[in-house]
Amino acid sequence: MSDSTSTNDFESVRSAKADAAGIIRLPVVPLVNTVVYPNVVSPVVIFDDRGRSALRFAAENRKTVIGVAMRDSSVSEPGPDDLYEVGTELGLSRLHHRFDAGEDAVLAQGRRRLQIIEFVQTDPYLIAKARIIVEDIPQTDEIDVLTRTVFEMFQRAAELNESIPDDVIDYAETIFEPGWLADFVASMLTMSLDERQTILETANVMTRLRLVATLLNRELNMLELREDIAGQVQSEFAKNQREAFLREQIRVIQNELGEGDPFQQDLIELREQIQSAGLPPDIFEKATKELSRLAAMPPMAPEVGIIRTYLDWIVGLPWSNASEDVLDMKHAQRVLDDDHYGLKKIKDRILEHIAVRKLAAEKQRTPILCFVGPPGVGKTSLGRSIARALGRTFVRISLGGVRDEAEIRGHRRTYIGALPGRVLQTMKRAGTINPVFMLDEIDKLGADFRGDPSAALLEVLDPEQNHEFSDHYLDLPYDLSHVMFITTANDLSGLPEALLDRMEVIEFPGYTEDEKAAIADQYLVPQQIEANGLSDHAIKFSEDAIRTIIREYTYEAGVRNLNREIGNICRKLARAVAERRRVTHKITPETASKLLGPATFLENHTNHDDSVGLATGLAWTPNGGDTLMFEVSILPGKGTMMLTGSLGEVMQESAQAAMSYMRAHAAAFNVPDTDFEEYDVHVHVPEGAVPKDGPSAGITLATAIISAFTERKVRSDIAMTGEITLRGRVLPVGGVKEKVLAAHRALVPTVILPKQNGKDLIDIPAKTRQKLTIHLVENMQQVLDLVLLDPPKERERDKARAMKEKPAKRTKAANTNGSAKPAAKAKKPATAAEG
Repeated sequence: MSDSTSTNDFESVRSAKADAAGIIRLPVVPLVNTVVYPNVVSPVVIFDDRGRSALRFAAENRKTVIGVAMRDSSVSEPGPDDLYEVGTELGLSRLHHRFDAGEDAVLAQGRRRLQIIEFVQTDPYLIAKARIIVEDIPQTDEIDVLTRTVFEMFQRAAELNESIPDDVIDYAETIFEPGWLADFVASMLTMSLDERQTILETANVMTRLRLVATLLNRELNMLELREDIAGQVQSEFAKNQREAFLREQIRVIQNELGEGDPFQQDLIELREQIQSAGLPPDIFEKATKELSRLAAMPPMAPEVGIIRTYLDWIVGLPWSNASEDVLDMKHAQRVLDDDHYGLKKIKDRILEHIAVRKLAAEKQRTPILCFVGPPGVGKTSLGRSIARALGRTFVRISLGGVRDEAEIRGHRRTYIGALPGRVLQTMKRAGTINPVFMLDEIDKLGADFRGDPSAALLEVLDPEQNHEFSDHYLDLPYDLSHVMFITTANDLSGLPEALLDRMEVIEFPGYTEDEKAAIADQYLVPQQIEANGLSDHAIKFSEDAIRTIIREYTYEAGVRNLNREIGNICRKLARAVAERRRVTHKITPETASKLLGPATFLENHTNHDDSVGLATGLAWTPNGGDTLMFEVSILPGKGTMMLTGSLGEVMQESAQAAMSYMRAHAAAFNVPDTDFEEYDVHVHVPEGAVPKDGPSAGITLATAIISAFTERKVRSDIAMTGEITLRGRVLPVGGVKEKVLAAHRALVPTVILPKQNGKDLIDIPAKTRQKLTIHLVENMQQVLDLVLLDPPKERERDKARAMKEKPAKRTKAANTNGSAKPAAKAKKPATAAEG
């Protein structure tokens, strides 16, 4: 934008008018590391929501704002206490630049110094009352001398600083006001925010000029020092050229004497490494060409280091070195069983792979597995066990928080400090072409302006493409087809379909209490006893103690917290041993409670009493299954429906469907139509801070709503899950095993599931199925027959309606008798009881 356009733009913004007391009222824009002085045009960037709102208001209404610097630039939403008290009235340009990162940039013209008195509004943007600061300009010869001195020092600084253009000095010569000159020069200097703010707060022009002169003197010293250093660097460069010339002479003399050149020795070593690296023909040809380029360069050439690093990466990567697979089925079974309890389906899949490898050899493609399950169920550790069972190297990278595509593919060699991506870096660390390669937390990948890492992984995990994986740095095809990739995730809902399609998903369900107890007894307790140096002290955990820890100190699908609590007990015992105190060798439930303190999870997430409008549902989460309480209240109103508890769109629609089913069958439930007009329905799911969504709560919502309208109590010993249709059909849902395990964990003895989910019961451990009563239903009536108790003789709402109607009937009867038989009224007045 040209100067004329900028001037016209600012002229259309009028400064605020002060009242009789000299007070103005304007929106406030917080400035990050920026101070704008009067009569100075400067770009400002606004990061916070309030500042952007004030910016838009001022731009739309062509009004000025108060620009105030923030005391702490790290505050994301600054308030009144985060700002300095002195700012500048700013006129803003119409031309805004909006960036993707939530930043607005605009040109601002400083007008007047302002002292903020008080803030009168904080939302949607800050508004403050401010007093105009009047400059104190002493009329003395000293101020003229000081003004001239500041200008000459600034002129000298501009000569030394190439970043200050000549037209800035020309403009400074036209400034005759001392205060304006001080502000203009201050805006061009390098200084801290506190120093800039101090100059802004200095109303006395003489004092301000002295401050600027001091800062200018410091700036001149730094610029002169930089000029001296530049001269020294130039001399050093000439010296380096002389040394290079002498080194070349030394090299010639060494060759004449038959002595080796270090650079030539490096070339010989590189050539031998290239010969022995087992490179494919096309890679060998590329490496040889790069080596020839390197040999033709002088040793001090800038590109020598770049080419040398590139060749080191080529020869450092495994191209043909493969570890021999151990195809012994019994050995693999033993390794997997030694390291992990249960997980039969996953172990069977690995043994199947070994069997096919044994029979089909190289014909079979290496599988790409995706382990999905809640935290703490052994996804990552199973990867290590698979590598041990196959006799392969195990390597792992965590993808949590990765947002840059270059993390996967690397940077191109044109960038300074470029390196291959993490895939090839890890392959170099593995040292073989067929490791077990774990990509941990693949569901935590992000994406931003630098690219989408999940898209880069498509080539890595696609068997049709990964035999020619291309890294930006290497720029050569690298074969990843022999690698056994294993990815892990807690939740697949956020993964792109294309990426998910390339992997074989294996679900890790949560553990039952029996499985947790067995894992603790066989794995966790021995490991913690050894880790805490208690192997020689015969420490034993009773089964009851382990179950007490599981029930009262953990509430999880995995065993991570269980391991943590067992370790907590072992550490306390280790301390007692170290302090030579008496140690309990057998850990009982009482000992565990004493060492761990009060129980953390005494109450489960279910209702203990049969109640009206209160039903227990089952939910799936990335951390395993859980129980949810659904509450419904009927309140006097106008027939509206309120939904609270952070419910998602799908769950809200399920509630609407359940309500429609209730209204369609009101006659069958003996609920009058007037109830839907005279009463409001409030549906609430506790733990409101946790978002909830999905269709599987349909029958639970319908049960709670019907119970609330009919006033029939819901059995508290039943939990349910299933989607409902408007006609009352119950549709199948997902996550059945996790939900049933959650009911078992919450000590709910009876579970209702859709009939079409009967096929999923095979995945539930037999012991768990034996402890639960599971009903499979096809329609809503079957659900109600199971969960609702007998209706009351008379509903409370019907009683209230009858009581409300009686006085009206009495009044009507009295009026009728009074008009028909006036003599009766005179003879004996009717009482309320008789009426």
